[in-house]
Amino acid sequence: MEKKLVVKMIKNCFKQYYEGDSVPIGDSDLEVLTGRIFQLKEEDPTADLYEVVNDVVYEFLAD
Repeated sequence: MEKKLVVKMIKNCFKQYYEGDSVPIGDSDLEVLTGRIFQLKEEDPTADLYEVVNDVVYEFLAD
């Protein structure tokens, strides 16, 4: 799985919650989210990447 794809999916997911092209997340938080997504996919390779990304972003916003 390519990191650039996951980062793009994270940014697109944030667009669902925020208007425009602004993504209210810094590079360090983006790295944390990307790492969490890779970890979850490693634990469950059959999990749908789209669902994992959405779940991780939702958890991030809910905290």
